[in-house]
Amino acid sequence: MHQETRVQNEVAILTLASAALRHIKPSVVPRVFGWGGATDENLGWVLQEMMPGVPLSLACRGTTFQKQENGILAQMARILKALQDYPLPESIEGWGGVTFDDSGTIVSASVSYVGAGPWSSLEDCYRSRLRLALARADKNIYLQGWYANGVRQRIDNFIEHGLTAQFSNLTSKQDRVIIHADFTFDNLLWDPTTGRITALLDYDFSSILHPAYEFFRSFASNGGQMTGWLGDTTPEEKEMAALRHAKLSGCFPSPLPAPVATANGPGVDWELAQAWEDQLQKLDVKRPSTIQGIDKFADVDGVLGSLLPWRLTNDDFLRMNQDEDQRLALRRMGERELVSLLDHLGF
Repeated sequence: MHQETRVQNEVAILTLASAALRHIKPSVVPRVFGWGGATDENLGWVLQEMMPGVPLSLACRGTTFQKQENGILAQMARILKALQDYPLPESIEGWGGVTFDDSGTIVSASVSYVGAGPWSSLEDCYRSRLRLALARADKNIYLQGWYANGVRQRIDNFIEHGLTAQFSNLTSKQDRVIIHADFTFDNLLWDPTTGRITALLDYDFSSILHPAYEFFRSFASNGGQMTGWLGDTTPEEKEMAALRHAKLSGCFPSPLPAPVATANGPGVDWELAQAWEDQLQKLDVKRPSTIQGIDKFADVDGVLGSLLPWRLTNDDFLRMNQDEDQRLALRRMGERELVSLLDHLGF
């Protein structure tokens, strides 16, 4: 996180989200009582309202949750719909983060988790973020800029000659909405007695971007996350490919497949994933099946994610996992995944 705009971005997004969701009573957005931006001496602070309820992630497999599942998903869809439909102030002109100008007006700014922006278009946003990711990869002792085996040349070639084509079918690429970017059961509070969602928390990664971006970063806990092309060789890849197709088409298989258990844990909860899709459809929420060109956009986001594998770039993870052989194995696996995606893209 880049501290220069982190607090300002969070408070500005909270202000926008509060306005977008003002029709939901009691409010699910914490009130802000005070805040201070970061300086060289401190990280900044936000004093927010303490919201009622219990974390939905702790209850999502209990009997009470299962009985109220459709109602919970309906509320999530209602919140997402309101964030998508909220008319942004004209003072927000770009794609990226937000802050306050000297008069207190919310304006476009750099993205706190990137340290760059705002951008004049969605394509410019991704071109910049891809290049910034490569600059970070250049400094990583394991990635070394992906120069080994000619991979870097292929990445540069894709950015230079293939990126524009990936956005050509995204007919809604001018759309901008409030993006939470961590909209999961982990960040929702819930009252099991009333069945009501009581809060949407954690706006650290929020920004103003295309509505598809929410599906790239959120909804992993209910099978609603949209990924780029991941391959279709292993049972896990085939299951994810089937789920991707279902989300792109809006048509889930009947009967629903049984989850495919893997070394990484249980497979897709198809019933939950379809229930989420059904609730989105009822409210006509923008979702993968209604966003033309989202599949190619998702592939670009997949390249971005592959350039900086979390387990090789996160300082906390590296401190906790110091096995050098494991790190080298992760590096090899990361290159295989990146090369596979570049092959799929024709680069």
